[in-house]
Amino acid sequence: MSIHYTIHAELRDDVGKGASRRLRKIGRIPAVIYGGAQEPRKLTLEHREILHASENESFFSSILEIEVEDGRKQQVVVRDMQRHPFRRLIMHLDFMRVLETEELRISLPIHFVGEKVSPAGRTAGVVIQHLINELEVEALPKNLPEYLEIDLTALEPGGAVSLSDIKLPEGVTIPSLTADEDSDELVANALHISEDQGTGAAAAAEAELLEAEEAGELADEEGEEGEEGEEADGEEASEDDEESSRD
Repeated sequence: MSIHYTIHAELRDDVGKGASRRLRKIGRIPAVIYGGAQEPRKLTLEHREILHASENESFFSSILEIEVEDGRKQQVVVRDMQRHPFRRLIMHLDFMRVLETEELRISLPIHFVGEKVSPAGRTAGVVIQHLINELEVEALPKNLPEYLEIDLTALEPGGAVSLSDIKLPEGVTIPSLTADEDSDELVANALHISEDQGTGAAAAAEAELLEAEEAGELADEEGEEGEEGEEADGEEASEDDEESSRD
Protein backbone atom coordinates (compact mmCIF):
# COMPACT_ATOMS: atom_id res chain seq x y z
CA MET A 1 0.00 0.00 0.00
CA SER A 2 1.37 3.41 -0.93
CA ILE A 3 1.37 6.32 1.51
CA HIS A 4 -1.41 8.80 0.76
CA TYR A 5 -1.18 11.15 3.71
CA THR A 6 1.64 13.05 5.37
CA ILE A 7 0.74 14.45 8.78
CA HIS A 8 2.78 17.27 10.24
CA ALA A 9 3.16 16.95 14.01
CA GLU A 10 4.91 18.54 16.97
CA LEU A 11 6.29 16.69 19.97
CA ARG A 12 4.83 17.63 23.35
CA ASP A 13 5.76 17.00 26.96
CA ASP A 14 2.80 18.50 28.81
CA VAL A 15 0.10 16.02 29.80
CA GLY A 16 -3.25 16.05 31.54
CA LYS A 17 -6.75 17.32 30.82
CA GLY A 18 -5.76 20.95 31.31
CA ALA A 19 -2.98 20.69 28.73
CA SER A 20 -5.31 18.97 26.26
CA ARG A 21 -7.94 21.70 26.69
CA ARG A 22 -5.34 24.39 26.02
CA LEU A 23 -4.26 22.63 22.85
CA ARG A 24 -7.81 22.34 21.54
CA LYS A 25 -8.44 26.05 22.16
CA ILE A 26 -5.61 26.93 19.76
CA GLY A 27 -6.74 24.46 17.08
CA ARG A 28 -4.44 21.56 17.97
CA ILE A 29 -5.25 17.89 18.63
CA PRO A 30 -3.45 15.90 21.35
CA ALA A 31 -2.24 12.55 20.03
CA VAL A 32 0.00 9.62 20.92
CA ILE A 33 2.08 7.24 18.82
CA TYR A 34 3.05 3.82 20.16
CA GLY A 35 4.22 0.33 19.14
CA GLY A 36 7.20 -0.88 17.16
CA ALA A 37 9.29 -1.73 20.27
CA GLN A 38 9.69 1.99 20.98
CA GLU A 39 8.47 4.20 23.78
CA PRO A 40 5.14 5.98 23.23
CA ARG A 41 5.52 9.62 22.16
CA LYS A 42 3.02 12.40 22.67
CA LEU A 43 2.24 14.67 19.73
CA THR A 44 0.05 17.58 18.71
CA LEU A 45 -1.56 17.87 15.30
CA GLU A 46 -3.22 20.68 13.36
CA HIS A 47 -6.97 20.16 13.76
CA ARG A 48 -8.07 21.53 10.41
CA GLU A 49 -5.64 19.29 8.51
CA ILE A 50 -6.76 16.12 10.31
CA LEU A 51 -10.47 16.97 10.13
CA HIS A 52 -10.22 17.39 6.36
CA ALA A 53 -8.23 14.16 5.92
CA SER A 54 -10.60 12.16 8.14
CA GLU A 55 -13.51 12.87 5.79
CA ASN A 56 -12.06 10.22 3.45
CA GLU A 57 -12.52 6.57 4.44
CA SER A 58 -9.02 5.75 3.16
CA PHE A 59 -7.56 7.84 6.01
CA PHE A 60 -8.48 5.03 8.41
CA SER A 61 -7.28 2.16 6.21
CA SER A 62 -4.10 3.67 4.77
CA ILE A 63 -0.56 3.74 6.07
CA LEU A 64 0.08 7.35 7.03
CA GLU A 65 3.36 9.19 7.43
CA ILE A 66 3.93 11.39 10.46
CA GLU A 67 6.64 14.03 10.11
CA VAL A 68 7.85 16.01 13.14
CA GLU A 69 9.64 19.36 13.25
CA ASP A 70 13.18 17.96 13.11
CA GLY A 71 12.42 16.07 9.88
CA ARG A 72 12.03 12.60 11.38
CA LYS A 73 9.31 10.48 9.77
CA GLN A 74 7.37 7.46 10.93
CA GLN A 75 4.82 5.25 9.19
CA VAL A 76 1.67 4.67 11.24
CA VAL A 77 -1.98 3.63 11.07
CA VAL A 78 -4.90 5.14 12.97
CA ARG A 79 -5.86 2.99 15.93
CA ASP A 80 -8.44 5.21 17.60
CA MET A 81 -10.08 8.59 17.06
CA GLN A 82 -12.15 10.29 19.75
CA ARG A 83 -14.71 12.81 18.55
CA HIS A 84 -16.79 15.35 20.43
CA PRO A 85 -20.34 14.03 21.10
CA PHE A 86 -22.04 16.71 19.01
CA ARG A 87 -19.49 19.28 17.81
CA ARG A 88 -17.43 18.84 14.65
CA LEU A 89 -14.34 18.40 16.75
CA ILE A 90 -11.67 15.68 17.04
CA MET A 91 -10.64 15.27 20.66
CA HIS A 92 -7.74 12.79 20.51
CA LEU A 93 -5.92 10.42 18.14
CA ASP A 94 -3.99 7.20 18.72
CA PHE A 95 -1.48 6.01 16.11
CA MET A 96 0.39 2.71 15.95
CA ARG A 97 3.81 2.44 14.36
CA VAL A 98 4.11 0.24 11.28
CA LEU A 99 7.09 -1.98 10.59
CA GLU A 100 7.70 -3.31 7.09
CA THR A 101 8.57 -6.79 8.39
CA GLU A 102 5.60 -7.24 10.73
CA GLU A 103 2.11 -8.22 9.65
CA LEU A 104 -0.56 -5.69 10.49
CA ARG A 105 -4.20 -6.16 11.39
CA ILE A 106 -6.48 -3.42 10.18
CA SER A 107 -10.16 -2.99 9.28
CA LEU A 108 -10.76 -2.21 5.62
CA PRO A 109 -13.96 -0.80 4.09
CA ILE A 110 -15.88 -3.04 1.69
CA HIS A 111 -16.95 -1.74 -1.72
CA PHE A 112 -19.77 -3.68 -3.41
CA VAL A 113 -19.89 -3.56 -7.22
CA GLY A 114 -22.10 -5.04 -9.91
CA GLU A 115 -25.30 -5.42 -7.92
CA LYS A 116 -27.45 -3.33 -10.27
CA VAL A 117 -26.63 -5.54 -13.25
CA SER A 118 -26.86 -8.81 -11.31
CA PRO A 119 -29.83 -11.18 -11.76
CA ALA A 120 -30.88 -10.33 -8.20
CA GLY A 121 -30.61 -6.59 -8.84
CA ARG A 122 -32.77 -6.86 -11.97
CA THR A 123 -35.49 -8.96 -10.35
CA ALA A 124 -38.57 -7.23 -8.95
CA GLY A 125 -39.31 -7.98 -5.31
CA VAL A 126 -35.70 -8.83 -4.48
CA VAL A 127 -33.62 -6.74 -2.09
CA ILE A 128 -29.81 -7.01 -1.85
CA GLN A 129 -28.53 -6.56 1.70
CA HIS A 130 -24.98 -5.53 2.64
CA LEU A 131 -24.47 -7.35 5.93
CA ILE A 132 -20.87 -6.22 6.52
CA ASN A 133 -19.40 -2.84 5.59
CA GLU A 134 -15.86 -3.35 6.85
CA LEU A 135 -13.64 -6.34 7.58
CA GLU A 136 -10.47 -6.89 9.56
CA VAL A 137 -7.60 -8.34 7.51
CA GLU A 138 -3.99 -9.23 8.19
CA ALA A 139 -1.02 -8.61 5.89
CA LEU A 140 2.39 -7.06 5.58
CA PRO A 141 2.18 -3.29 5.03
CA LYS A 142 3.29 -3.61 1.40
CA ASN A 143 0.37 -5.95 0.64
CA LEU A 144 -2.44 -4.02 2.28
CA PRO A 145 -5.13 -2.64 -0.08
CA GLU A 146 -7.14 0.47 0.76
CA TYR A 147 -10.41 -1.47 0.55
CA LEU A 148 -11.86 -4.85 -0.37
CA GLU A 149 -13.99 -5.09 -3.50
CA ILE A 150 -16.79 -7.65 -3.67
CA ASP A 151 -18.32 -8.34 -7.08
CA LEU A 152 -22.06 -9.10 -6.93
CA THR A 153 -22.52 -9.36 -10.72
CA ALA A 154 -23.41 -13.06 -10.54
CA LEU A 155 -25.66 -12.81 -7.47
CA GLU A 156 -28.94 -14.68 -8.05
CA PRO A 157 -32.25 -14.08 -6.25
CA GLY A 158 -32.06 -16.00 -2.98
CA GLY A 159 -28.26 -16.20 -3.24
CA ALA A 160 -25.57 -15.01 -0.83
CA VAL A 161 -21.88 -14.14 -0.61
CA SER A 162 -19.77 -15.39 2.32
CA LEU A 163 -16.34 -14.46 3.63
CA SER A 164 -14.82 -17.43 1.85
CA ASP A 165 -16.13 -16.08 -1.49
CA ILE A 166 -14.09 -12.88 -1.24
CA LYS A 167 -11.15 -12.75 -3.64
CA LEU A 168 -8.33 -11.40 -1.51
CA PRO A 169 -5.16 -9.74 -2.84
CA GLU A 170 -2.00 -11.80 -2.56
CA GLY A 171 -0.62 -11.88 0.96
CA VAL A 172 -3.88 -10.78 2.60
CA THR A 173 -5.83 -13.04 4.97
CA ILE A 174 -9.00 -12.79 7.08
CA PRO A 175 -8.09 -13.74 10.67
CA SER A 176 -11.70 -14.46 11.65
CA LEU A 177 -12.11 -17.02 8.84
CA THR A 178 -10.99 -20.35 10.24
CA ALA A 179 -11.65 -24.03 9.52
CA ASP A 180 -14.82 -23.75 11.61
CA GLU A 181 -17.85 -23.51 9.32
CA ASP A 182 -19.52 -21.03 11.68
CA SER A 183 -16.74 -18.52 10.99
CA ASP A 184 -17.76 -18.23 7.33
CA GLU A 185 -20.35 -15.51 7.91
CA LEU A 186 -22.45 -13.87 5.23
CA VAL A 187 -21.31 -10.63 3.66
CA ALA A 188 -24.29 -9.97 1.39
CA ASN A 189 -27.49 -11.73 0.33
CA ALA A 190 -30.47 -11.31 -2.00
CA LEU A 191 -33.85 -11.77 -0.35
CA HIS A 192 -37.32 -12.10 -1.81
CA ILE A 193 -39.51 -9.52 -0.05
CA SER A 194 -43.16 -10.44 0.52
CA GLU A 195 -45.95 -7.87 0.38
CA ASP A 196 -46.14 -7.60 4.17
CA GLN A 197 -42.38 -6.93 4.58
CA GLY A 198 -40.38 -3.76 4.20
CA THR A 199 -40.36 -2.39 0.69
CA GLY A 200 -42.79 -5.15 -0.36
CA ALA A 201 -45.53 -3.59 1.72
CA ALA A 202 -44.79 -0.17 0.27
CA ALA A 203 -44.83 -1.57 -3.25
CA ALA A 204 -48.12 -3.36 -2.61
CA ALA A 205 -49.68 -0.21 -1.17
CA GLU A 206 -48.51 1.78 -4.15
CA ALA A 207 -49.97 -0.81 -6.53
CA GLU A 208 -53.32 -0.73 -4.69
CA LEU A 209 -53.37 3.04 -4.84
CA LEU A 210 -52.64 2.97 -8.55
CA GLU A 211 -55.44 0.44 -9.12
CA ALA A 212 -57.84 2.58 -7.10
CA GLU A 213 -56.91 5.67 -9.10
CA GLU A 214 -57.37 3.81 -12.37
CA ALA A 215 -60.74 2.46 -11.17
CA GLY A 216 -61.78 5.98 -10.19
CA GLU A 217 -60.78 7.37 -13.56
CA LEU A 218 -62.75 4.60 -15.29
CA ALA A 219 -65.81 5.35 -13.16
CA ASP A 220 -65.48 9.05 -14.00
CA GLU A 221 -65.28 8.25 -17.71
CA GLU A 222 -68.35 6.02 -17.49
CA GLY A 223 -70.19 8.74 -15.58
CA GLU A 224 -69.25 11.30 -18.23
CA GLU A 225 -70.46 8.96 -20.98
CA GLY A 226 -73.77 8.50 -19.11
CA GLU A 227 -74.21 12.25 -18.76
CA GLU A 228 -73.48 12.73 -22.46
CA GLY A 229 -76.11 10.06 -23.28
CA GLU A 230 -78.71 11.76 -21.09
CA GLU A 231 -77.94 15.12 -22.67
CA ALA A 232 -78.31 13.60 -26.13
CA ASP A 233 -81.65 11.97 -25.20
CA GLY A 234 -82.83 15.26 -23.78
CA GLU A 235 -81.92 17.11 -26.96
CA GLU A 236 -83.76 14.51 -29.09
CA ALA A 237 -86.83 14.80 -26.87
CA SER A 238 -86.79 18.60 -27.22
CA GLU A 239 -86.59 18.33 -30.98
CA ASP A 240 -89.59 15.95 -31.05
CA ASP A 241 -91.63 18.38 -28.91
CA GLU A 242 -90.79 21.25 -31.25
CA GLU A 243 -91.92 19.23 -34.30
CA SER A 244 -95.18 18.27 -32.52
CA SER A 245 -95.86 21.95 -31.75
CA ARG A 246 -95.42 22.91 -35.42
CA ASP A 247 -97.82 20.20 -36.52
